[in-house]
Amino acid sequence: MASTPTSARHVVVVGHGMVGHRFVEAMRARDTGATWRITVLAEEADAAYDRVGLTGYTEHWDRARVALPGNRYAGDENVELRLGARVSEIDRAGKAVVTADGERMDYDALVLATGSYAFVPPVPGRDLPSCHVYRTLDDLDAIRADAEHARNAGTPAGVVIGGGLLGLEAANALRSFGLHAHVVEMAPRLMAQQLDEAGGALLSRMIAALGISVHTGVSTDVIRPAQRNRPVRRSAGSEALQVALGDGTTIDAGLVIFAAGVRPRDELAREAGLEIAERGGVLTDLSCVTTDPDIYAVGEVAAIEGRCYGLVGPGYTSAEIVADRLLGGVAEFPEADMSTKLKLLGVDVASFGDAMGATPDCLQVVVNDAVNQTYAKLVLSDDAKTLLGGILVGDASAYGILRPMVGEPLPGDPLALIAPAGSENGGAALGVGALPAGAQICSCNSVTKGDLTAAIADGCCNVPALKACTQAGTSCGSCVPLLKQLLEAEGVEQSKALCEHFSQSRAELYEIIAATSIRTFSGLIQRFGTGKGCDICKPVVASILASTSSEHILDGEQASLQDSNDHFLANIQRNGSYSIVPRVPGGDITPEQLILIGEIARDFKLYTKITGGQRIDMFGARVDQLPEIWRRLVEGGMESGHAYGKALRTVKSCVGSDWCRYGQQDSVQMAIDLELRYRGLRAPHKIKMGVSGCARECAEARGKDVGVIATENGWNLYVGGNGGMTPRHAELLASDLDDETLVRYIDRFLMFYIRTADRLQRTASWVEQLDGGLDHLRDVVCNDSLGLAADFEEAMARHVAGYACEWKGVLEDPEKLSRFVSFVNAPHVPDPTVTFTKRAGRIVPAESSTTDIGIPSIPKRVET
Repeated sequence: MASTPTSARHVVVVGHGMVGHRFVEAMRARDTGATWRITVLAEEADAAYDRVGLTGYTEHWDRARVALPGNRYAGDENVELRLGARVSEIDRAGKAVVTADGERMDYDALVLATGSYAFVPPVPGRDLPSCHVYRTLDDLDAIRADAEHARNAGTPAGVVIGGGLLGLEAANALRSFGLHAHVVEMAPRLMAQQLDEAGGALLSRMIAALGISVHTGVSTDVIRPAQRNRPVRRSAGSEALQVALGDGTTIDAGLVIFAAGVRPRDELAREAGLEIAERGGVLTDLSCVTTDPDIYAVGEVAAIEGRCYGLVGPGYTSAEIVADRLLGGVAEFPEADMSTKLKLLGVDVASFGDAMGATPDCLQVVVNDAVNQTYAKLVLSDDAKTLLGGILVGDASAYGILRPMVGEPLPGDPLALIAPAGSENGGAALGVGALPAGAQICSCNSVTKGDLTAAIADGCCNVPALKACTQAGTSCGSCVPLLKQLLEAEGVEQSKALCEHFSQSRAELYEIIAATSIRTFSGLIQRFGTGKGCDICKPVVASILASTSSEHILDGEQASLQDSNDHFLANIQRNGSYSIVPRVPGGDITPEQLILIGEIARDFKLYTKITGGQRIDMFGARVDQLPEIWRRLVEGGMESGHAYGKALRTVKSCVGSDWCRYGQQDSVQMAIDLELRYRGLRAPHKIKMGVSGCARECAEARGKDVGVIATENGWNLYVGGNGGMTPRHAELLASDLDDETLVRYIDRFLMFYIRTADRLQRTASWVEQLDGGLDHLRDVVCNDSLGLAADFEEAMARHVAGYACEWKGVLEDPEKLSRFVSFVNAPHVPDPTVTFTKRAGRIVPAESSTTDIGIPSIPKRVET
């Protein structure tokens, strides 16, 4: 790094958010002669962090993980960062700023990167202690504390005022804190700036289905302290509230979050006499210079030719422009890309270009699929040849290709671009190779396909190298999948590294573990990896260890690698309770076992439901109740159904030839035999099977990972079928097999899948991505083209011989049994936050219940 010459000029940056940090990075990257020295004055105590990913902070509460890379400029003598240094005055005549503690600092150029503040509408009661905004890390810490108080005080609900992007993120945060979230939006739909009426309506339905109450087209009249018949103990600074809406609805809440938009922080500029835009923000021209030629504005505080942009992409563009100008360039602000893609509460949402169809005489193509809950709209030019914009809800997988095509001629039928795969008009999906060189792949950093292909030609051979060279994918990250696709389209072979800690793929790690005596994650990473591991590699290694031995998954170090379901050998539910699914092979169950399940459900007050896989699920058990429930099931001859694991779930069957007049083979016995053979088999993802006794397919076998259908001469074997977001029928692998050959082929198929599939890859996508596809798979399984058939069969035989019920393994081990308590310091005290109510005669989680979804489930401590 060049040292600062004595003649260097001084630029002062007020604000250290994402855009302020980008400006510093741009200056240091371009100013190779160190002609400028930079001082950054930051009001917050935290250096620049990812405010776009603010909600991610609620998943780990680690500020270091949301910090932007290089945000402290360590070792750069040309940049000085001062945290907690609020600027109180700009002296334009003296070309200096004054901080709140009275320090005066001269500048040659001043860059205002003060961003925006959360707008709080003038609702009576908005200043009550339990009202918050959703803007900074400190805000989230305060919201978290009040959420905990609300649960303890018996008011486990929160209200979010504002149904835009930030409001829905805030609702998701309340949900993760165990509160029932209400979203109140004055506009007639959610995300009114990004979605049209139909898209907003679908989003509302999908979010409501997740347990979040949505109130649209209604105002918030008043927020007042809740009226209670008895005193409720509240911690200092928090207060139970009642929110009254304009339609007469009242909501009792533990806290309120205002997420009703932002306003530019232009008070410094106002007081300094700089011109302010009509709707706020520091007025600038296209070079981002204000009415004072030595003062620039960037990001959300800048009103570029009178318009403020609230997205990070245009903010980054403004930072690059100012850096260019200070170094003698002539860059100007281009037309901003206001496209956005995000996942809200698990729902994909995207809008791009002229999403609302404001262009005169434009045309619209719409696919509104109510069954699959997807909505797609394309806005086209009046001749239907040019894409102008669009909206995607429910499935935004086409966003990466469609957004760069805005303003470009369409390659074919526009309906085919958004029609569901497999439909009459579907199947014309495009790849990144079809895009022109000028298509903008990364809108945040204005990186075109041509920029990326040039970088690839210069030697960038993987995604990290492309990101470092072009800055594509370093902001919101939505374009990263396109970077990989572009590398593949350009013929560059890609790394299959599992994560940053292992350079090997999952398949390679499987071979390493199988070929060595390593039986711990720590031993594996010490010898073949780096660092301490992460949420990607730890569960993968845990799965491989389970696939290659019959050790209990909670033995020793393995227990710490499991996710919350495997950690407790049960499925965690939305209110923090668990469901128990005993194995019922092939749906075959005795009267005594039915009675046992009914007695357990009655004694523990559990909700029971027959699943789609012909089993009985019991919902609502506390963690401390699990061992006693398991004990009774095990004593009754039942065992774990592995409903919680990435393993074989069920083998569904019809009644077969024993009872059905159409049955051609004994499908029930075959289903029982297959389920007992493959029970407990750990895999990259869950596995489901079905056995139908005839071609009428009552067991729906062709919708399963492994499907078996009886014929007059034996069995037809189908593989690679899945349900889920993109249902896929299984394909015929072999016909008219006898029992022995059928089992042998399934052994080989499963072991080949387990050894070579990627993490969390279902068999459907695995088969599709195999080189040679189904034909290659048939050669491997049926013709032993790799010479591995005996190895596959031997591995399966070891699994069958070593199987043991995981529930029984806990019951026989006091150390494992000690994990199953609600409170580590009061093991016999039940968790009072796990509560239930009745709806339509069914037991369901009460709105007051907490949730641990997405959070590692560990015993808590009870406060005494």
